[in-house]
Amino acid sequence: MDGKSCCSPRANREGTPTDSVSFGHIAKSTHAGSKVGMAEIPAGTFLMGAEGPETWEADGEGPVREVTLDAFWIDRCCVSNAEFENFVNETGYQTEAEKFGWSFVFINQIPKAHRKSAPIETVMGLNWWVRVQKADWRKPGGPGTNIRKLSDHPVVHVSWRDAMAYAHWAGKRLPTEAEWERAARGNLEQARYPWGDELTPGGKHRCNIWQGTFPDCDTGEDGYTSTAPAKSFRANDFGLYQVSGNVWEWTGDWFSADWHHKAQMTNPKGPEFGTGKVIRGGSYLCHESYCNRYRVGARTNNTPDSSTCHTGFRCAL
Repeated sequence: MDGKSCCSPRANREGTPTDSVSFGHIAKSTHAGSKVGMAEIPAGTFLMGAEGPETWEADGEGPVREVTLDAFWIDRCCVSNAEFENFVNETGYQTEAEKFGWSFVFINQIPKAHRKSAPIETVMGLNWWVRVQKADWRKPGGPGTNIRKLSDHPVVHVSWRDAMAYAHWAGKRLPTEAEWERAARGNLEQARYPWGDELTPGGKHRCNIWQGTFPDCDTGEDGYTSTAPAKSFRANDFGLYQVSGNVWEWTGDWFSADWHHKAQMTNPKGPEFGTGKVIRGGSYLCHESYCNRYRVGARTNNTPDSSTCHTGFRCAL
């Protein structure tokens, strides 16, 4: 298995425009540009990428290379349901999942009653991903679910363009892939995870991923079988929470498996064009037997219009 579809089922909705869209019609928040809840990442050079037998060659994780970045700010946590709700209430914004009327949901997140009564349209060859009508950020498991007790969880079912719209409103932007990785590493050089090389140091879970047998049984040994509150587990040394597991995070860059082989490595922003946007960090659905992309050097991508129950974002300045 290549793990690709497990990570990011692609919507490819018909009639979807390119990512060159304007958000000028969205008025900025009165708090636009606020650094509250953000971490300052100092300028510097770090080793980006990963090599070795556990990496995905087709993803272009390697080669490991020196990357130099100017100082920047980045959210300590993913944007939460409460924060996204403030944005929607203030602007009237409607997400792409709401406009198109459906989004991707992992099958065990759909209420059992609805699995029996509603028609199930799975992704071909991947029966754990379901195209669910009326699933969106307010109904992460589809009809019969809500975010009433999930205000501090990361918002999900947001496309890349939805994330860009929020960032515009907040007076921020999405981080570049290089910025995301530098911040996620927490100043540790080439560690496998944001806290070191051992997944469960001292037998303690440090992130929200899948335990058990994928895709049939998640035992929830880390405390969660779906999203966890955005400020869960211990922060890394830069003060960022949950940059491994929980939800995939959109970045600003187009994806390429080899662009970085020849590109300049000072404040890189990815290729000019592409078909998918880079997502980083892995999610609560990642398991070493199928998709170990919760490693901090791992990467994959999805189309800008796609939305799922395990993809969110954080902003940068």
